[in-house]
Amino acid sequence: MKKYLNPKELPSLPVDGKKEKKEKKTSKSDSFFKTVFKIARTIPRGRVTSYGAIADASGLKLTGRMVGWAMNAAGSAKPAVPAHRVVNSKGELSGRSHFATPTLMQELLEQEGVVVKADKVQDFKTVFWDPANPSEKSRKKKK
Repeated sequence: MKKYLNPKELPSLPVDGKKEKKEKKTSKSDSFFKTVFKIARTIPRGRVTSYGAIADASGLKLTGRMVGWAMNAAGSAKPAVPAHRVVNSKGELSGRSHFATPTLMQELLEQEGVVVKADKVQDFKTVFWDPANPSEKSRKKKK
């Protein structure tokens, strides 16, 4: 059974203004965000992975939902995080509503050569990239 992180320990505004507690919360959540963002930044152009695959590859006790929560915050990360390359386990663009426009996630994927129809990545198994095996040969078909 996966253990969930306590949402109260993740980034938020300081509740009581005490510096010590703020630093403690930030370091724990920074580690979580940094780990997720680091994995997401390694997704090759033209490939996608899932929230669950990132959770499994993180080495932390994360769930796909927690990775999705981190991806929602990826817009302000420096350097940029290619959150558009992270989809759900069925290949659906479940995070599309968190982009600037409802079609931006699909547009970004299509610019990289990923075919999307009806908010779902086509040929998902072929373009899927497993962060647990990053050196695995590309299974993407050559055009």
